[in-house]
Amino acid sequence: MDSELARAHILVVDDEPVNTLLLSRILASAGFERVEACNDPEEALATFLEAQGGDTPIDLVCTDLHMPRMSGADLVERIRGASPGDAFLPLLVITADLTPEAEQDCLSRGASDFVTKPFKPAQIRLRVTNLLRTRFLHHQLQQHNADLEAAVRARTAELEAARQDVLERLATAAEYRDFTTGQHTQRVGQLSALLAQEVGCDAPTVELIRRAAPLHDVGKIAIPDHILLKPGPLTVREFAQMQDHVDAGSRLLSRGRSELLAMAETIARTHHERWDGSGYPLGLAGDDIPLVGQVVAVADVFDTLVSERPYKRAWPVAQAVDEMRRQRGGWFAPHLIDAFLAVLDVHPDLVTALEESASREHGDRVQAAHRG
Repeated sequence: MDSELARAHILVVDDEPVNTLLLSRILASAGFERVEACNDPEEALATFLEAQGGDTPIDLVCTDLHMPRMSGADLVERIRGASPGDAFLPLLVITADLTPEAEQDCLSRGASDFVTKPFKPAQIRLRVTNLLRTRFLHHQLQQHNADLEAAVRARTAELEAARQDVLERLATAAEYRDFTTGQHTQRVGQLSALLAQEVGCDAPTVELIRRAAPLHDVGKIAIPDHILLKPGPLTVREFAQMQDHVDAGSRLLSRGRSELLAMAETIARTHHERWDGSGYPLGLAGDDIPLVGQVVAVADVFDTLVSERPYKRAWPVAQAVDEMRRQRGGWFAPHLIDAFLAVLDVHPDLVTALEESASREHGDRVQAAHRG
């Protein structure tokens, strides 16, 4: 007998002490080292429950069927009800009652197998050994499945991290096209998440918006440099070409299989729509504009105002906030501007961070011009 079987914890239950003594000796002679006997089924139930909460749970219960106060079938049912649903716990019933009704009753309550009286020692040894082997194989299978699930979760997390890294680099690459530092996309993501939280989005949605919002302008990769980097106002034709970045970004992110890419595609497609219907590319108005597109529009416009671009100097934060107020009900939904102002009140450090970031971007642009 292998060591795992020998160390199995077996509980023998019979109201007749001579029977528990006989069964214990049979099992001990077979090599089982941990056999515990009870002559009271209620005491046996208490023993089982106590063992299940400790370091040495019961691996198999061998019980008589006809006992006072609590029958073997009742004990089986109570033990089965106290055991985890995914655990294989062998419950062996020993009985002289060979009627189909008794067998059906025990099976329906959770019995695993039967031995009829009078039994032979070899029967007991074989039934107990086979049931325990099944239990331990079941444990091994559960552990193997748990290891596989852990490996899959770890690999999925690695793939998700790699995908997120690629998407962040893609967003940054698009932003570098117009000589910014790569921080605009991250700031838009952070502010969009705060706005989403302020308007009552749940935590998973807020996190998705934080991760998807930086991809809002990824379609700028497709815009020619002479338009994207033009230091002055765009002509009507040039502006129409600039608007193509929405379609380009939407196509680039379309058909994604994840929630993140689906949301990023929606944001890329709708973040230039306006509450009053004057936006592009679809001219959507009001709540026809997806909420995520509205949220990112507020964050994007505000951060653009306070950032330096080839065609404009950075606005002071106070002036940019005033402009956002002025666009309440026009460019932006009133409740989103209210949420935006609330976020600024709750996060005064955000304003400071924006001012410092704008200053750094200006310095970086000056240095880049000198190097050029």
